[in-house]
Amino acid sequence: MTEGNFVDYVKIHVASGNGGKGSTHLHREKYVPKGGPDGGDGGRGGHVILRTDPNLWTLVSFKFKQHYKAGHGEHGSKNRSSGADGEDVFIPVPLGTVVRDAETNEVITELTERDQEFCVATGGLGGRGNWNFKTATNQTPRYAQPGIPGYEKQILLELKVLADVGLVGFPNAGKSTLLSVLTSAKPKIADYPFTTLKPNLGIVAYRDFRSFVIADIPGIIEGASEGKGLGHYFLRHIERNSILLFVIAADCDDIVAEYNILVNELRKYNPELLDKSQVIAISKSDLLDQELKDDLAASVRQAFKGIPHLFISSVAQYNLVELKDLLWTELTR
Repeated sequence: MTEGNFVDYVKIHVASGNGGKGSTHLHREKYVPKGGPDGGDGGRGGHVILRTDPNLWTLVSFKFKQHYKAGHGEHGSKNRSSGADGEDVFIPVPLGTVVRDAETNEVITELTERDQEFCVATGGLGGRGNWNFKTATNQTPRYAQPGIPGYEKQILLELKVLADVGLVGFPNAGKSTLLSVLTSAKPKIADYPFTTLKPNLGIVAYRDFRSFVIADIPGIIEGASEGKGLGHYFLRHIERNSILLFVIAADCDDIVAEYNILVNELRKYNPELLDKSQVIAISKSDLLDQELKDDLAASVRQAFKGIPHLFISSVAQYNLVELKDLLWTELTR
């Protein structure tokens, strides 16, 4: 998936169909001069329904179509014939889609299960025909109900990526390089901050034909939870990850301090994020000589008690198999 094709926030307009009118027909037949009312009911207007599609990973299709309108119900007719219901419109969305009201920003629903459906705009009911109103004292009603108009509104679709592992780290920490080595994803890689502007997804092939999904989130900086950098816009993608893989560059000034800054930003954004399993990968360790690596390992071991951690190098393919094993163990624990 290219960066330009990852769309995770769109506004669309939906309109359900109008209900059909009830018929005021009076039965007329040879030798039956006063057959009475036989007007049928109007059909229901079509619904607009969101349906999850596990083959979708982005909202990019909504860049080209933002208006969805269901069919109108047909009117009732003679012989108590009901009108046909309007055609429903099904809108495919990826798993992890949050639906909000565009005016109030209120969350309407979240679609997180396979083939889950949600009716976002209900079609208008069809009107009842005149035969429904026949009584002993009014045997020839010449009126029927009109159909109820459809419903239209604007909604926001917001995607929160569903991935097993989310990469968390500062800009230029090596997250995209790690993703490209572990998976077949082709993220943009360069030696400057904020190379990644959109989340990237990749599938990690594991032993015995097993696999898991990993997401590269744009880099977080201090103050991201308050809107600085790109973190505020993309921190929501971390909410649905099972494991947070903190990627910290070995050549940074202070590994522990960088980890604490990242944890603090996650805590400010949503404290529940810290309840997730954590793994720490110290990237670019090929830049260290053995003596420096041993010194760092001792201090890191002391600071990260209880948190699994590894020194890795995406370029040198160092400890990547061990990282996969560690992530799989945490996922299946």
